[in-house]
Amino acid sequence: MDTLSERWARLEPHVVWHGPNDDRARPIALLFHGCGGVRAHLPRYAEAAVSAGWRAAIVDSYAPRGWSREFAMATVCTGLMFRGWERGGDVLATVRGVSQRPDVDASAVCLAGWSHGGWGIMEAMSVDPARPGALGVRDADSADLSGVRATFLAYPYVGVAALNRMRPWRHCPRTLAVVARRDHLTTVRNAERVHDMVRDCGADVEVWIAEGTHSFDEPMNAPPMRYDEALAAQSLDRFRRLLEDVAVAP
Repeated sequence: MDTLSERWARLEPHVVWHGPNDDRARPIALLFHGCGGVRAHLPRYAEAAVSAGWRAAIVDSYAPRGWSREFAMATVCTGLMFRGWERGGDVLATVRGVSQRPDVDASAVCLAGWSHGGWGIMEAMSVDPARPGALGVRDADSADLSGVRATFLAYPYVGVAALNRMRPWRHCPRTLAVVARRDHLTTVRNAERVHDMVRDCGADVEVWIAEGTHSFDEPMNAPPMRYDEALAAQSLDRFRRLLEDVAVAP
């Protein structure tokens, strides 16, 4: 079990940065992939963040661990290992790491997660950091989430293995939750119950029910998942507008 600084030291070499090549402190969106690893749609979201005046960082949770996509598909996607609470340690460590960069406005961070990545973000938002070993790190209680202004949760995993999905959030930023109408991993009703719980903590939560499948914005077809170009474009636009809105919020 490592510290947040040690976890970030492992993650940082595998982060892909997007944004202007300057030293200006800009808001940053942190992108956490689904169980299949970094895929072609994430750079599109990163560029949408850049178009909104933000920096973006795509965080690869698998490369530092030496995991291939095939390994992850056989183990993480099937629920055999690396649950959302373990992924939450990557989220906290990344917030800590990027917040120390001079070209990042640490008071304006957006956490964006797809499926498994969204699960990890929700665990990071709700965990009791004082619990020993919380999120698989030794010092979760030293994490500072005060600069997280928004979360973007794209069809986050909120199924039966997400044991803490109804745990109240401790930090409650503005949230855009994307629910896929034909998601094979959750019902719309279950997802809405979870997001209502988030709303109860005082967060401004917008729920968009997209008329597609799980991973509708990823250019691939792996039944029952199917890519929908029109919905993908809507999702990108909603993400960009979320960032534009929170960037000007007091």
